[in-house]
Amino acid sequence: MAESAGLDVFFVLVGAILVFAMHGGFAFLELGTVRGKNQVNALVKILVDFAFSTLAYFVIGYSIAYGVTFFHNAATLSGGGAGFAPQGFSLVKFFFLATFAAAVPAIISGGIAERAKFWPQVIAAAVIVGLIYPFSEGIVWNANYGIQAWLESSFGARFHDFAGSIQVHALGGWLALAAVLRMGARIGRYGPNGRPFAPSSIPWLALGTWLLCIGWFGFNVMSAQSVAGVSGLVAINSLMAMVGGIIAAVVIGRNDPGFTHNGALAGLVAVCAGSDLYHPLAALAVGAVAGVIFVKGFTWTQEKLKVDDVLGVWPLHGLCGLWGGIAAGIFGLEALGGMGGVSFLTQLVGSLAVSVYAFAAGYVLYWLSNRVAPVRLSDEQQRRGADLSIHSIGAEPEF
Repeated sequence: MAESAGLDVFFVLVGAILVFAMHGGFAFLELGTVRGKNQVNALVKILVDFAFSTLAYFVIGYSIAYGVTFFHNAATLSGGGAGFAPQGFSLVKFFFLATFAAAVPAIISGGIAERAKFWPQVIAAAVIVGLIYPFSEGIVWNANYGIQAWLESSFGARFHDFAGSIQVHALGGWLALAAVLRMGARIGRYGPNGRPFAPSSIPWLALGTWLLCIGWFGFNVMSAQSVAGVSGLVAINSLMAMVGGIIAAVVIGRNDPGFTHNGALAGLVAVCAGSDLYHPLAALAVGAVAGVIFVKGFTWTQEKLKVDDVLGVWPLHGLCGLWGGIAAGIFGLEALGGMGGVSFLTQLVGSLAVSVYAFAAGYVLYWLSNRVAPVRLSDEQQRRGADLSIHSIGAEPEF
């Protein structure tokens, strides 16, 4: 029994470390995409957002989602009663889920890059992880408020989101869309003399993708949260969806390196929800569709809608996450080689509901924020760059 508990602690701890490493991927993906005068800000912002997000989740967010508080002595927290599992398993579970929660502000950071003030956005991140995120998390992963039971009685199955296509990625992407719309485009991006801004470093962008891809196997596989529940099917499906996303993006995106690297992430975003259900060939198809969604969605957002989503986080996380949640209700069916136990209507209703909730909550949050402490940098601060305007130092101070 003790050996089993220890294995689970170690298993989930490794998963938490892998997902924590993904935040480095978020940072370098943003660093490589933004202009050189905003690179320091990308690195500092995601690290500090993680710290404040973890604190907000520890103090209030986790209790909203799971009804668990940490205001006990260390002996109790380590497994000495009050519902805490032996050998501190409940604590590493918190660590694991906190890295998921903190991914949401990291997603938003990429959308509003180059024009967000530092402290107002840090506060917004804490509100998101402390209040907005855990409300839906409790519904999706802890069956709070009886909504999962209602979905099961109405459509034949509960909403299935194994590793967060909806709860993490779609929620983060639709929150980001609201933030981007409230904040407006970067100065010089659109208008009579507007122009697209080239990435500062394709190698840094690529490094960000590699870090995210590696960590994603902790994100998906370790979502089993126990050694007994782990499945190699989740691993192979994550791999195949990533491959599908890369192949689709490099073909549809005509060898563009930004599309190619983000195609891998699109596939991984989409497979999260049903990674424990699919046949590997279905996972390949889900990832390939996601790769197309990202390329077409990014171009449509930037060129037709003229929405200045710097890293394309709405098409990547919002749209591909939404597709992933719905796809679980299609390719997860036994008739299509899946494990079964899902309902298309439940997946459709649940996926749309969380996305609408995220967009509405984000719009209200950033509307209130702009009334109290505006989040947008001034035009002059944007021209100077967030690095010097906020941190008083550039990425290469020697030069």
